[in-house]
Amino acid sequence: MAIEVIEHAGTRYAEVIRADLTVDRTTFFSPAESSFQFGLLAHGAGYSEPPHYHQPFVREINDLQQMFVVQRGIVAISLFDDAGKLLQEIVLHPGDAIVLIHGVHAIRVIEDLQAISVKQGPFLGDAQDKVDVEVQR
Repeated sequence: MAIEVIEHAGTRYAEVIRADLTVDRTTFFSPAESSFQFGLLAHGAGYSEPPHYHQPFVREINDLQQMFVVQRGIVAISLFDDAGKLLQEIVLHPGDAIVLIHGVHAIRVIEDLQAISVKQGPFLGDAQDKVDVEVQR
């Protein structure tokens, strides 16, 4: 089983990892050049990684990607193209994860939801971060 990749007209809109996906070794699914890396860590019992830190360097990021990991509940994520046309709706259950890479998205909570949300910072507030969009349903 692989991740689900949602693409339209050559542009990657989202990547989904379902809760039941397993890997034998650590695997990242996002392209190396992506500003947000998405993958699964997998190590056998007894594995030990030496203490380390990640080398800082200046990165220029021109997009804002967001990741959800559903802890409880059910949520539907709608993905829209740049013209506001619905591309696909993805339903996520506990343990499922999605990274939103490009385009307009909306969420609809089906069952009470708790999810981990991760996105690049700094957060400048809703007024600067979010842009509401009229879409075609």
